[in-house]
Amino acid sequence: MATSGTKTFELDVADYVEEAFERCGLEMRTGYDLKSATRSLNIMLAEWANRGLNQWTVQQKLIPMVANTVTYNVDSVNSTAAIDVLDCFIRQTISGVATDYPLNRLSRAEYSNLATKQTTGKPNQFMVAKDLSPTITVWPAPDQSGEYTVHVNALIRMDDAGLGSKTADVPFRFYPCLAAGLAYYMAMKRAPDKVALLKQVYEEEFDRAMSQDEERASFNIAPSLRGYNTP
Repeated sequence: MATSGTKTFELDVADYVEEAFERCGLEMRTGYDLKSATRSLNIMLAEWANRGLNQWTVQQKLIPMVANTVTYNVDSVNSTAAIDVLDCFIRQTISGVATDYPLNRLSRAEYSNLATKQTTGKPNQFMVAKDLSPTITVWPAPDQSGEYTVHVNALIRMDDAGLGSKTADVPFRFYPCLAAGLAYYMAMKRAPDKVALLKQVYEEEFDRAMSQDEERASFNIAPSLRGYNTP
């Protein structure tokens, strides 16, 4: 028996809404039903951002550094509604030769306790301020303009669920999770007797999807012995 030979299956927002209503034992009948479900879908996508790293929403941003300027808006280049900064490094270019240097992350308290914030040189540390528009603050302050570029791996907000004919900003492996989550959110409003069951299904689907959205690279953990003295 021949297969379809296609790999184009994709649901639009209206399809997800219909699926959610059916799982609740209901039917979508009015325009307000679609509006209510779309609102719930957008709230759920915001909740996903609070659950951790979504690999498809990571984007690298390149920000030119300016001498004696320590704070940079993560969305100053290619504004895409950044949520958080995962890590970053600087690229130093001298006579056309580029060299990358990692930056170590500081907490807000650690940065506040730095006594030499006006020191200049090649930046080697950074602090993230999770404002409405996140910023990074580097230390020491860059001593050159045009020589350094900071490369930021930022977590980006997903596109809103728009009109019913629009598709969702999620990869194929998250389709079951999105359908299950929307059904759970709608059950809280329309089918309270099904909340417990649909919540369980949603959490299981989310865990399965996230398990496939993790880094596969191996890593080693070693203790720091700098403060250890043998007798």
